[in-house]
Amino acid sequence: MSPEPTGSPQQISAAIQEISDRAQVLVREEIELAKAEVTAKAQKLAKGAAIGAAAAIFAIFGLSILLNGFAWLAWWALPAGGTQFFWGFFLVAGLLFIVGGIAGWLASKLFKAGAPPTPDLAIEEAQKIKETVSG
Repeated sequence: MSPEPTGSPQQISAAIQEISDRAQVLVREEIELAKAEVTAKAQKLAKGAAIGAAAAIFAIFGLSILLNGFAWLAWWALPAGGTQFFWGFFLVAGLLFIVGGIAGWLASKLFKAGAPPTPDLAIEEAQKIKETVSG
């Protein structure tokens, strides 16, 4: 048998099939890359949240003791005197409400400015592949 001439329908069909197979492999690899990126970012966020929660627990207990001390100090320093120690607690509570309001406002601004995790590398690779195939 003689070899088929270059550009025969069988060779063109085989080349198209090979291109299709390679494109499918590239798409699957890009999807896997995107999944891996999002998973890695989500794991980092989860670890950070867990450590942040532990830190918050310790900070809350320490803060409660500190604020109790400030309330007694405020009662001692205020001219109310006598047994009206509640004025020290009211003063500290008012300051806490002001600081909490400012912190809540800042947190809302930061949350609005934040972006959800995106698979940046996978998107960049997909764009390169698209440019290569288009060109």
